Order: sequence, then C-alpha cells, then structure tokens
Amino acid sequence: MSHVEDASAVEIAAVLGRVGARLKRLRTLRRMTLVDVAAATGISKSTMSRLETGRRRPTLELLLALSHAYRLPLDDLVAAPAEGDPRIWLKPDRVKGRTAIPLTRQPDGAQAWKIVIPAGNATPEPRAHDGHEWIYVLSGRMRLVLGDQDWVLVSGEIAEFSTRTPHWFGSTGSEPAEILSIFNRPGERMTTRTTTR
Repeated sequence: MSHVEDASAVEIAAVLGRVGARLKRLRTLRRMTLVDVAAATGISKSTMSRLETGRRRPTLELLLALSHAYRLPLDDLVAAPAEGDPRIWLKPDRVKGRTAIPLTRQPDGAQAWKIVIPAGNATPEPRAHDGHEWIYVLSGRMRLVLGDQDWVLVSGEIAEFSTRTPHWFGSTGSEPAEILSIFNRPGERMTTRTTTR
C-alpha cells in the first residue's frame, strides 16, 4: 500500500469512527428513541445501538437509510472531509412557496438560512414550537406576526423572538424580501461577544 493510500485509509477510518457519536447526537436532538429510528429505517434496535457506540462500522446501506430518516444529505450525516475545495455547495429548498438556502452544514447547533420570500400569499398562518429565532432583513419588506402583534420590517431591521410564541413571517403582499434567519433549538444559546474599554 502506498503512503497516499495509507493516509486515505486512515482518514476514512477516522471519519467512520466519528459517525457513531454523531448518529447518537442527531437522534437525541430529534427526540427519537432507538425504537423510533428502527421503525423509520428498518434497522434493528441492536444494530442502531452498536452503530452509535462504535461497535459496528456503518455501511453505505445503513447510512442511506439513516440519511433518509434524518432528512440529511449523506455528506452531512457523516461529515465527510472536504477534498481541498473550499466552496460550499448550497442546496436551495422550496418551503411554503419560499426559497430557503441553508448556510450551515451541521445538523446540530444553530441553523442559519437565507430565505427569499416572493411577493404573493400574505395570509398569516402562525404556529409555535420550541426554540429561538433571529431574523435580519437583507432587502425588501417582510411582514412578521408575533402573538397578537403585526409588524412590517424593512431592509436592515432585525427581529428576535422565542418561537414558543405563535408566529409567522412572510410577504407583505406587495414586494419580495430576502432575509437571514438563525434558529436555535431548545437548550442552545447564542453567545454575543463584546469588548470593553
């Protein structure tokens, strides 16, 4: 085996060695039990347990099933190392008529998104869930309904709120908007660093 092949094998082994802890963290964040994952994937509970503890090496077949169950690209699931290309290939998604572009690649921790809100349906559909959200309007005008309050935010304005309060954001009905959204799940906090003189 050449030095290059040897280094590649070591790198692959290191990535696969980290998959178990990553799978357990993902399952915990999604508040799923081993039984839940087994039901969603067809992978037995004992196999899942061995994968998470590192006693079983993950196969492509198992990883594909878990990638589908956790709704994550395979690369994100295993956190495969980059091949020297610093570019990040963003995969836009359509959510309720909006274009959502993930700006973070990690499934745990704060999630950042660029969201393009088209001019169009401006009918609020408030909902509540655990977490905390921070929104910055890049361009245009965006409507934010939070509890019984209703605002129009313009370029450069910021909103921060608990997502336990019923909320909705979308079009004002007159023009599109582009926003940055950062969402923290329960138990996670954003840290603001400041300098003092």
